[in-house]
Amino acid sequence: MRNLNHSGFTDRLNTSALARAQQLDRAQAQARISHAGAAERDAASRARAANREDRAAAKASAASKLEADRLAEDAANAQAAAAREKKIADAAAHDRTLQIEQKAARDARYAARKARGRK
Repeated sequence: MRNLNHSGFTDRLNTSALARAQQLDRAQAQARISHAGAAERDAASRARAANREDRAAAKASAASKLEADRLAEDAANAQAAAAREKKIADAAAHDRTLQIEQKAARDARYAARKARGRK
């Protein structure tokens, strides 16, 4: 079994070198294919990242607009509440003034009645 395929040491070395060369060629061809696709994948990845950033910026812009709208609505509600409170306070002051005037009129009528009764 020494010389099974009738190949000598140099034949085995040459076959081994040829196999290594073929394996290297296959690896380089695969690298060229994946390298060509890598540029496309990188471009697609950059496009997706830019799209993601655009969506995030749009979302942040929408959120800030919503917040500004909410603050404006809160300010309008606060202003309306202040106007209602002022109206209520004015009505209360008017009622108090009216009560004082009515009491003064009652007191004057009472004093007049008392004055008539003493004569």
